[in-house]
Amino acid sequence: MKIENYIRDIQGFPKEGILFKDITPLLNDPIARKECLSILVDSLKGQQIDKVVGAESRGFFFGILLAQELNAGFVPIRKPKKLPYNTISASYELEYGTDSLEIHTDAIKKGDRVLIHDDVLATGGTAKALCELVEKLGGEIVQCNFLMELTFLNGRDKIKNNPIFAAITY
Repeated sequence: MKIENYIRDIQGFPKEGILFKDITPLLNDPIARKECLSILVDSLKGQQIDKVVGAESRGFFFGILLAQELNAGFVPIRKPKKLPYNTISASYELEYGTDSLEIHTDAIKKGDRVLIHDDVLATGGTAKALCELVEKLGGEIVQCNFLMELTFLNGRDKIKNNPIFAAITY
């Protein structure tokens, strides 16, 4: 089974000039979803993971599944003012704008072994912000883990000091 067959291209979303990779067909198919989860988990063989960090919002889908499979805690990293407790934030640039992310200050303990998960590695701005937040709280990044990587955008250059895995590359 090729999980890339379950990724749909949407031209001009969220704005003109962007080719959006839509993962909803993958999420909708239980066999493809399970296969994708297996690929992501297999990339972590022999690694101990204490926390899985998932980026809002598409990083939540497989992030929580990874946490369950790895018997780890799940940490949502969200857009500003969406988390109810004390937070720290990091700003980042997207391929189509700027934004920031927040994490609860007690979500990661010093020395926690952390898997960072998001749906796509594009320009690397979001991934870099995720890494900064984990490191500010004292977490040790085991891997930056993605459903897909858009290699032509060179996002891995922004997080090259961390192990990187993508189930699909474009």
